[in-house]
Amino acid sequence: MKKVVGVLTADLISKARAGDDGAFRELTEPHLRELQVHCYRMLGSFADAEDALQDTLLSAWQGLDGFEERASIRTWLYRIATNRCLSTLRSAGRRQAKEWNIPGVQPPEPTRLGEVVWLEPFPDALLGTATGSPPGPEAVYEQAESISLAFVTALQTLPPRQLAVLILRDVLGFHASEVAELLDSTVESVNSALKRARAGLQRLPRPTADGEPPPVPGSASEDAIVAKFVSAYESADIDALVTLLTDDAFMSMPPMPLEYHGRDLVGRFCDETLFAAGRRFDLVATQANGQPAFGAYLRSPAGPRHGTGLIVIGLAGDRICALTRFESSVLPWFGLPLSLPGR
Repeated sequence: MKKVVGVLTADLISKARAGDDGAFRELTEPHLRELQVHCYRMLGSFADAEDALQDTLLSAWQGLDGFEERASIRTWLYRIATNRCLSTLRSAGRRQAKEWNIPGVQPPEPTRLGEVVWLEPFPDALLGTATGSPPGPEAVYEQAESISLAFVTALQTLPPRQLAVLILRDVLGFHASEVAELLDSTVESVNSALKRARAGLQRLPRPTADGEPPPVPGSASEDAIVAKFVSAYESADIDALVTLLTDDAFMSMPPMPLEYHGRDLVGRFCDETLFAAGRRFDLVATQANGQPAFGAYLRSPAGPRHGTGLIVIGLAGDRICALTRFESSVLPWFGLPLSLPGR
């Protein structure tokens, strides 16, 4: 294969091989954010993705002598990161489900117990620097869709190898021959895995209010539905909240496996658990996975308002099709405090 490494890059590689960590950083830094997003898509966990990224950089530093310069540094790093993520997916060390943890409140019977309890949100502040090289011509999914919570959750239901192939081919747009080389496989095997992965995703239910797309981020339409949601949630107005939901709306709360499907059941959960015993919240806006998100802070008659979690909403047209509640431990990832001063 013809060498693709330029003169400047070759000089940096030579310096890095000689132990120049500054040259190594210059080689790898342009690709760090897109590699982190890649690891996140693979693993569904922000924390696991950060660990995988650090392991990738360590492996690259230690294995730089083995880089044959037949492909770009970017492609070589994707090879290392993908295989590191595959090792994680095949291990038994994923985060386990947690029990319901709001004392004195009993949630209604869930529709089902979700399997992807390790799901975590990804801060949009990091996405802004993660574009990297544009997707290849074979990419199928738009960048916004490919980072959404619904898509990342769906990816986690695929077997590891199918997951890797689908991301590399349909999200990043690598050619089948490139993916085969990245995974030490054959083009025939890659095409077979991709076919099975696509079929697996198509079988999954994806509530979208009759197929309506979400409004453009930052648009007046998105601002309007977000304002209505904040008003309804902060005032614990269940009727107003339910009106905003699609018929097939669902709510999940990883790492707790409880899932509620359907407008009425989601409304009942909010009414009987989140807003039980007069609990009221203040919301602080942020963005996660290209979607509106909010730090939720429990009001207190005296003292600070403690963060109870992060809520990410999925939009379809002018309504809400999904509510995902994460634990308060994720708030610092979004630059949000764990508590706010009392009102």
